[in-house]
Amino acid sequence: MGRMRRKGDLPTKVCATCGRPFAWRRKWADTWDDVRYCSDRCRRNRPRTDDAGAGGKD
Repeated sequence: MGRMRRKGDLPTKVCATCGRPFAWRRKWADTWDDVRYCSDRCRRNRPRTDDAGAGGKD
């Protein structure tokens, strides 16, 4: 078994949508470098870029 860690000892990032800090979670262990959002809600509400394909082509 792995050793116990305090939450304050875990790595943190800042959410790209809401700007709040969030800590590492076990479910993100394999993809921590790619994680940008603190929750599914922030991921769904992420800011869209113009070429992301929202339609609107004239």
